[in-house]
Amino acid sequence: MSSATDSPATSPATGLPTSTGPATDSPAEETPVPAGKIGAGVTADEARAVAEAARESGWERPSFAKGLYLGSFDLSLVHPWPTPDPASVERGEAFMARLLEFAGTLDGRVIERDDRIPDEYIRGLADLGVFGMKIPREYGGLGLSLVYYGRALALLGSVHPSLGALLSAHQSIGVPEPVKVFGTPEQKREYLPRCAAGAITAFLLTEPDVGSDPARLGSTATPTDDGEAYLLDGVKLWTTNGVIAELVVVMAVVPAHTDADGTRHKGGISAFVVEMDSPGITVENRNAFMGLRGIENGVTRFHQVRVPAANRLGREGQGLKIALTTLNTGRLSIPALCVASGRWSLKIAREWSNARTQWGRPVGEHEAVGKKIAFIAASAFALDAVFELSAELADAGQKDVRIEAALAKLWATEISCRIADELVQIRGGRGFETAESLAARGERAVPAEQQLRDLRINRIFEGSSEIMRLLIAREAVDAHLAAAGDLASLDASLSDKARAAVGASGFYARWLPKLVAGAGMDPRSYSEFGRLAKQLRFVERSSRRLARQTFYGMGRWQAKLERKQAFLGRVVDIGAELFAMTACCARAEMLLHTAPEKAASAYELAEAYCEQARVRVDEYFDQLWRNTDDADHALTRKVLAGDYTWLEEGVLDQSEGTGPWIADASPGASRRENLHRKYR
Repeated sequence: MSSATDSPATSPATGLPTSTGPATDSPAEETPVPAGKIGAGVTADEARAVAEAARESGWERPSFAKGLYLGSFDLSLVHPWPTPDPASVERGEAFMARLLEFAGTLDGRVIERDDRIPDEYIRGLADLGVFGMKIPREYGGLGLSLVYYGRALALLGSVHPSLGALLSAHQSIGVPEPVKVFGTPEQKREYLPRCAAGAITAFLLTEPDVGSDPARLGSTATPTDDGEAYLLDGVKLWTTNGVIAELVVVMAVVPAHTDADGTRHKGGISAFVVEMDSPGITVENRNAFMGLRGIENGVTRFHQVRVPAANRLGREGQGLKIALTTLNTGRLSIPALCVASGRWSLKIAREWSNARTQWGRPVGEHEAVGKKIAFIAASAFALDAVFELSAELADAGQKDVRIEAALAKLWATEISCRIADELVQIRGGRGFETAESLAARGERAVPAEQQLRDLRINRIFEGSSEIMRLLIAREAVDAHLAAAGDLASLDASLSDKARAAVGASGFYARWLPKLVAGAGMDPRSYSEFGRLAKQLRFVERSSRRLARQTFYGMGRWQAKLERKQAFLGRVVDIGAELFAMTACCARAEMLLHTAPEKAASAYELAEAYCEQARVRVDEYFDQLWRNTDDADHALTRKVLAGDYTWLEEGVLDQSEGTGPWIADASPGASRRENLHRKYR
């Protein structure tokens, strides 16, 4: 990612305008729902309007992944492999050497045992500059590329994933990224050097009753009468790093207000940088989870917290767009951590399967286990290829990678969980046994069960898999929705739909013929890839097939397509596999020229992954139209209506009476001890 500076009017990372300070309000289209209506009573249409307004709708730069969903397989966008800046590589390699030496002194079992990252570990990371990996050097950071940032996360995540969570929450979605992209020159000079020096930060959006639907946001930031500050009230949940953070980015609703001079402001969801030692802030709970022991995640209450107006990021009403833009490339931190799990799992699977003998042969030589090893090996290569390609594209800055980053997050978290599960199965009873127990009885302390627990959150973190599929699907069908116009509107009149049909027919008359034939039907295509050429021909054919199937879905359901979430999810999953296959082929070809000693192995691994993925792609295509979606929907409605409560009899639910499903988040002063602590 390009380094942000004080001068440009737009961010080189996103192409969006950066904040320059004077503007108070976002344009009307960015705050389509009045601030007074945002909250628990928001309607479905209003919630959709808020989310849609925050979405980046423009496509000023090409996107390889977007083309995949439209039947346009433009290999030139990812091949040849992006060439990194030599100076950036030199700095990155030097840093990785220092980090590798330091990481060797850390003990992940200490973090797991004590449920806390020791303060001396954090101080050591700060001394190395790890908290400023992505911060430009002009502000005291290391100015590393996304590639080396991800490699550093993978290395530290292999010690313990809580280290990766600490750094990812700080740099990918915490204060540094939104300040770098949207901050004023003054804000950059104020906060970025502190963050680079080790001031831990966090991102606070989620609330007890607010997850992926920010239109329900309950936290408020009310302007003071003099206009010099805002008073922040609300409760934030799952604040990763919040327990030890010095600075946080908080999303809150600014109510509509009128200045002393009579100027009226519409307010809206806005972003603020908040000092965690401000009066009125209480960390009420340090949350505990099934995995990620050591993560400093809590519940934070704000009561009449005075936040200077100078701490607002961007304009009033721009907060959600800032949050989503930050996540676009910030999501690549999770695929990087998944790379670490793939590599480690392959190492353990190989060594264990050679050491363990059953029926006269190493267990790895039995086909049932061998299939699992082959899946782990091929998928580990694919994880590496998908992350590295996505990060290199983001670093180059010439392509729009919002779909690539989202696909990488979705696909990597799903496939890495499968890898972890297969490793536990390969290890058998030892896979279910804790590392501490193994060590206590004299065996190698392999934390296979811990990895399974730790990875599970990645399918929820920073957008659950279900939300990611909907997000990607929205971009995938964007061209169809734009062409269809009122055809895709539930509220349009018949006459409006008739006019829209005329316009849509013109678009499809030009687009559909392009989906009939392509390079994938020519056996000579992509010959420079050798034995992998046939895999790319499959991707090209499947891309056109996918676009045709999406068109059929649009024609069948029109405005109701957005409700066919299972159908859209399969469309997204097909595209994810096609993207991963392309990344594998491109990486193998790159290694042929840059590391020829690895080329033969890389080609074998790429081919293995592609062959496995083709089976899954064919199954997804089949399931687009042969499924139980309608029956499942009907069954679900009856379950929710209580038709089958008799099936729940014969068990005891000991959670009954322990508390409400959703905790009360009413504003007010805290009555609990403040658990916030400092590490330095």
